[in-house]
Amino acid sequence: MSRIFVFMVSAFVQGQALLASHTCTPGKKLSIIVAGLLFMNLLYAQGRSVDTSSLPAKKTIDLVKTDGSRVWLVAGVSAMGYGGSLIILNNTWYKNYAHTSFHTFNDSKEWLQVDKAGHGWTAFNTARASASMWHWAGLEEKKSALVGGVTGAAYLTAIEFLDAHSAKWGWSWSDIGANIFGSGFFVSQQLLWGDERIQYKFSFHHKDYADAVLNKRADDLFGKVWYERMLKDYNAQTYWLSVNLRSFFSRSNLPAWLNISLGYGADGMFGGFENKWIDGDPGFAIDRTRIPRKRQFYVAPDVDFTKIRTNKKWLRTVLFCMNAFKCPAPALMLDLKGRTKGYVIYF
Repeated sequence: MSRIFVFMVSAFVQGQALLASHTCTPGKKLSIIVAGLLFMNLLYAQGRSVDTSSLPAKKTIDLVKTDGSRVWLVAGVSAMGYGGSLIILNNTWYKNYAHTSFHTFNDSKEWLQVDKAGHGWTAFNTARASASMWHWAGLEEKKSALVGGVTGAAYLTAIEFLDAHSAKWGWSWSDIGANIFGSGFFVSQQLLWGDERIQYKFSFHHKDYADAVLNKRADDLFGKVWYERMLKDYNAQTYWLSVNLRSFFSRSNLPAWLNISLGYGADGMFGGFENKWIDGDPGFAIDRTRIPRKRQFYVAPDVDFTKIRTNKKWLRTVLFCMNAFKCPAPALMLDLKGRTKGYVIYF
């Protein structure tokens, strides 16, 4: 029971964090919630991976070749999870909005591309979890990486098709590009190195807004409670490329778990494209374009949790989940105007 509890909590956290990586539309919210439930199954497969280190090489090969029942199990869970979630998504949300012919919507400049970084993070970690599940089923690492990357990108593309036929949204080529980048970034590392030497991570910190008008706007736009802010507040999200140093300097005495991370975030955003909005009913215009919308870059140490050795399967599962998130640590921030700021601990 304790193991199942860990998997459920891990999947819930992953599902909630995945929400933060999308423009906050109802349909996309539901799709990622359901994907989070599927993620629980993927992580469960990771925790149940077979330990073949004590088996002779021939027996290990035979195990991989003859484990057809796991392949069917993974295929069935994936088909039901992906297909079922798309059906639920369409029936619950998209049918309530006017349908149109296929059309596009250019949101490439929204939120200073922080949401696109989130798309890439979602695709990367979905591919990582899916590949782990297929590897558990018996596929060798490169094949499982390819299958995981393709199926993850295909699922996110299917959601984009639903957007493309809804009058409220539209097909976003920038979303597609971010999805492909995230999946491709995972697959390319697996094909090149057989490991994720560079992890794609996420972090969040609660942000207070000093001005009463801005606080109200933040509450309306991002939500009031901490988990809503985590999902929606692009001013408080940071996405990281976390490099494992030992994997590039194998002869060094560096700890195997030590990473260095480069992060991207933004601040000063109170609308997708600009800091103008209508407040109240019937409403009056508010213009806060004097507030600069700023890109911010970070550098900080990090931890590769999967490099922490343990014989406990449940703990390996927890560490697998944790590796999608940046470890709180000291950080240095730099903006495009050359200004720097140091943090003792940055989330």
